[in-house]
Amino acid sequence: MTQPIRICETTGLKIFNTRAAKATDRIVGKGYSPVADAALTSLPQPPVGAVFDAEEQAKYRAYKEARRDAADYMAMEGTFARYLDDVYSAPPVPRDALTDSCEILVVGAGFGGLLLWHKLRDAGFNDVRFCEKGGDVGGTWYWNRYPGIACDVEAYSYLPLLEDMNYYPTMKFASGFEILEYCQMMAQRSGFYDRCLFHTTVTQTAWDEATRRWTVHTDRGDAMRARCVVLANGILTTPKLARIDGMETFKGESFHTSRWNYHIDLTGKRVGIIGTGATAVQVIPEIAKVVKTLHVFQRTPSTIDVRDQRATTPEEIAQWSKEPGWATARRERLAVISSGRTALQANDDFLSGRVDVFKPTRKHERQLSSEELMAKQLNTNFRIMEQIRARVDAIVKNPKTAAALKPYYPYGCKRPTFHDEFLPTFNLPHVTLVDTAPGGVGRINERGVVHDGVEYPLDVLIYATGFQWMATSTFNMTRGRGGRVLREKWHDEGVRTFLGLHSQGFPNLFIMSGPQGGGGQFNFTRGLEAHTDYVVWMLKTMRERNAAVVDITKDSEMAYAAHCRDADIRTAAFRDCFSYYNGEGKAEPGSLAYYGGPDQWHKLRKAAQESLEPYVFEPPRA
Repeated sequence: MTQPIRICETTGLKIFNTRAAKATDRIVGKGYSPVADAALTSLPQPPVGAVFDAEEQAKYRAYKEARRDAADYMAMEGTFARYLDDVYSAPPVPRDALTDSCEILVVGAGFGGLLLWHKLRDAGFNDVRFCEKGGDVGGTWYWNRYPGIACDVEAYSYLPLLEDMNYYPTMKFASGFEILEYCQMMAQRSGFYDRCLFHTTVTQTAWDEATRRWTVHTDRGDAMRARCVVLANGILTTPKLARIDGMETFKGESFHTSRWNYHIDLTGKRVGIIGTGATAVQVIPEIAKVVKTLHVFQRTPSTIDVRDQRATTPEEIAQWSKEPGWATARRERLAVISSGRTALQANDDFLSGRVDVFKPTRKHERQLSSEELMAKQLNTNFRIMEQIRARVDAIVKNPKTAAALKPYYPYGCKRPTFHDEFLPTFNLPHVTLVDTAPGGVGRINERGVVHDGVEYPLDVLIYATGFQWMATSTFNMTRGRGGRVLREKWHDEGVRTFLGLHSQGFPNLFIMSGPQGGGGQFNFTRGLEAHTDYVVWMLKTMRERNAAVVDITKDSEMAYAAHCRDADIRTAAFRDCFSYYNGEGKAEPGSLAYYGGPDQWHKLRKAAQESLEPYVFEPPRA
């Protein structure tokens, strides 16, 4: 049997064999399939003359205010700690605790970790190791394996390193199961598995000023020292539960969608699902095909846009195989499309390179003020939402159900969703929408869900209540200079970073895809490419300058944080609802996602790299 830890005879570095076996062969699935009915794959025409006038604005405000403070989430502790168990892998591979050193330690084995290893290896950095709490690679695609899971961004632009892997996604919007297998393929070919400690959760990362090293503690008893630490554990990694009275009393089966329990056969069962966000929209049509009854408990509806899924054609594969860099070029063309909805729908002629320009730039007879431009954009946004609401009426037969499924907030305010089978599911006789607006489910008892005095008996209760947004627990466990915890710094001073990648007082620490991190847009992979390129650039710069430590100046951090705040405030009208994007309305402007746009972020990044003014490099001690 191969030892879990051995020494490479060539490099003298440790090689790991800690990848866990699959827990059960029952874990199988697919994403959503193409729909042939043209009536389900197109939006109704926008209403003529529709404008976001005072009456419509008041309707949006009332819809929003009715939901103020309704979101109440809880940590998965005590009775609900089992919802965090890894149900996808066999038990952890036994190994000794590590108390040695490495040059670079990375937390996370999702897209970020896989892409970073690919680039670090090519740049000559070999003394690198990874810690991953799951039993295999994949990140969000490891943890989310629910029926119907698929990517919301076209796979041809979303999957990294397609050219290097010589891989062509089978569907335009790839199944999560296909994406997981692709991650495993990337790891296998790149030697990533030799570098990763699986089923290893970081419990504390502490900076030692005397040695100028980070000590990384884990739940496996490790205390590893590293010159640099990269946090690549994602932005939607910690599941959250809606807090509902009596939920601990339910006697049936229950689980969170991020730990789908394939040991529970839903066939012929009375099933309830709480939530109608991006996950539930994909789950509901699939489980409705097998359950006896399905009750969907909804507080706020999602925008259900057209998906128009399709299979990759042999002609496309033949063409791409002749085009070096086809996927990278396609991803960059996708980034040119400024309308998020249009880009997520994906215009094939432009993305495929058959036309050079997405569409002519519209010119106005005179220069419009910022207020006029905002009004025009909000009117366009409103017309799209009118089309989406009209789609509900066109498909859902029950008028009361249709009314409850229509969202009244700006497009993109909550995470946009796409599906061509979700709305028709509510025409099935055994599927019932329970509208719990605006406050959510009343309570849960031992038999099921109780709302407005009606009890809904259930055999299985599924929580599709999402994830914490940019709130990874790693921030609570990272101690920088003076023993200060990163989360405490941000609590006391407000979230302050430089480019989202550095935080002053936490030297040699790089945060990928965290708060204020720009460079991408809705396509998460493009942002990761920018962040991994930056981390490799900084490590190479440190090597070239013979720098042992890099930190940033307080002034650069404060200026960047102020820029993030201003950008957030300027664009806030497009996010005028309560969602995880704005901490359910409680987050300080600029403290979460970056809203300055990729061009502005890259401008700031390039200026910093050219001048090096934001950085404080410290040489090795004599």
